[in-house]
Amino acid sequence: MQTNGCSQHNGTTEAFDSHSIRNPPSTSNGEVATNGAMGDQNNKNLSRTDQDIVRLIGQHLRGLGFNQTAEQLIAESGCALEHPTAAKFRIHVMEGEWDKTEEDLQEMESLVKGGKSDIIKMKFLLLEQKYLELLEDGIPLKALDCLRHELTPLKYNTERVHVLSTYMMCSSAAELRESSHWDGKGPTSRQKLIENLQEFLPPSIMLPPRRLFTLLSQAVEQQKEKCPYHNTQLDSDLSSISLLMDHICTKEQFPNVTTQVLDHQDEVWHCQFSPDGTRLATGSKDNKLIIWEVDTVHFEVKNPRMLDEHKFGVGYVTWCPDNIHILVCGPDETNEVFIYNTVTGEVRQRIHQNTDDSLTYAAWMPDGRKLVVGGVRGQFYYCDIDGNVIDSWEGIRVQGLAALDDKVALAADTHNRIRGYNFDTLQDFPIIQEDHPIMTFVIDDKKESILVNVASQGSHLWDLKDKVLLRKFHGQTQAFFTIYSCFGGLNQDYVASGSEDHKVFIWHKRRETPVAVLEGHRMTVNCVHWNPTEPSMLASASDDATVRIWGPKHRLEKRRKDSSTSSGRSSPV
Repeated sequence: MQTNGCSQHNGTTEAFDSHSIRNPPSTSNGEVATNGAMGDQNNKNLSRTDQDIVRLIGQHLRGLGFNQTAEQLIAESGCALEHPTAAKFRIHVMEGEWDKTEEDLQEMESLVKGGKSDIIKMKFLLLEQKYLELLEDGIPLKALDCLRHELTPLKYNTERVHVLSTYMMCSSAAELRESSHWDGKGPTSRQKLIENLQEFLPPSIMLPPRRLFTLLSQAVEQQKEKCPYHNTQLDSDLSSISLLMDHICTKEQFPNVTTQVLDHQDEVWHCQFSPDGTRLATGSKDNKLIIWEVDTVHFEVKNPRMLDEHKFGVGYVTWCPDNIHILVCGPDETNEVFIYNTVTGEVRQRIHQNTDDSLTYAAWMPDGRKLVVGGVRGQFYYCDIDGNVIDSWEGIRVQGLAALDDKVALAADTHNRIRGYNFDTLQDFPIIQEDHPIMTFVIDDKKESILVNVASQGSHLWDLKDKVLLRKFHGQTQAFFTIYSCFGGLNQDYVASGSEDHKVFIWHKRRETPVAVLEGHRMTVNCVHWNPTEPSMLASASDDATVRIWGPKHRLEKRRKDSSTSSGRSSPV
């Protein structure tokens, strides 16, 4: 180990009572419009909630094409799916009767959320569709008339009007659809138009599209948030789950067993997966840096390759965003940083300024061409990948580094704080302040959260934007040894850390107590890193001279089945 229902619009409240509708609009063939109500002979005394549910079910049935069933539901319940004028408006839009839609807009002006201003926006969308359909029908003169005498006088979205005018030059319907990114004349584009128009109408007047699906999706999302082991992607169409029961993941689907053990010959201080998840770097006290290939199908790490031009213990490694280069730092007395090309195995560059330097931490800037390096003796350099020092900051005793963007780096120091350093303006600014020494820290991919390992305090989660402490995670044992934690799992919803009691702790970001405690190491776990592309794979490095690969139990069983002769343990390197 290294030491150290009623809708508000136009200012009034207007309730749409579906029971009050007695004369719904009719379609062209004389049938009752399916968005209206059909009589009152079976009117039920339904609560507002029950009416909403009936309307949602009716809308969903119609979306599935079960129109007769929907009509029967409307007739029996006495509930209209939509306001009669809105229902008539929908029919006219879907049938392309643009003159009638203008009359409908006049009738609905008092119902529209934003009054006259929103009516103009709705009219613009209708005329845009009309214009495009005239062009596709090969009637350019009528399309031009629509553009000049209907769209332009609205004096709304003139930039869009200019774009629309360029479509007059299209030589075919196919070119028009391609240029305008439009689906062409027909039910598909008109349905999309309806969905855009619905934004201007209260839900009590016209139901938002696929409203039942939206509500079910929201319910599933809430269940996922409450599920402590949710670490698998659900399809957006809900096809991967059953709506007949609450969603819950079992611990068996979560990384909870050792799938493989990798042997070093001395304490392993650090490990990190490449950004694309295809390789793993492990570094140990005996100067060994090993690059492993990662097989995410069989959850196997294999084909070790030694990089050994450096002559110091590997205390810290960090992959370049290009997945090719890697930075290697040593313990406190190390005065240089190596940059390896992991494809060729060659040293790309050695960053060395003074023999008195201590360069123990490094971070790549997002562009992969520049980096920052520093250490506890006060050196803090901003360099390019060729080793040239672009700028430096004096007197910062660096305890950890991370890049916020291509110009700004975050650095922990010996004053128990993390500050931001802008190498463009040469200004620094506060980020967080802890009460005890900061040992290491890491930021998430979205640059929203920061995870800090604090001496004798464990792991703390901070909001990077608001600079507030969100959570202190419980269970981990950490006194004064350097332990590297990480974000990981699906959407980086989890954090993981090693511990001096030989365990790996995993917490959900919204829970203070661990959701999993992984046992198997025999000495302090110095570093844990999650595979960025495989949510159920993580690696842990320990003073017991091993690196363990963790995954779900079924992955281990599959690997054993695929290779019954494999012991799952690498040979010492």
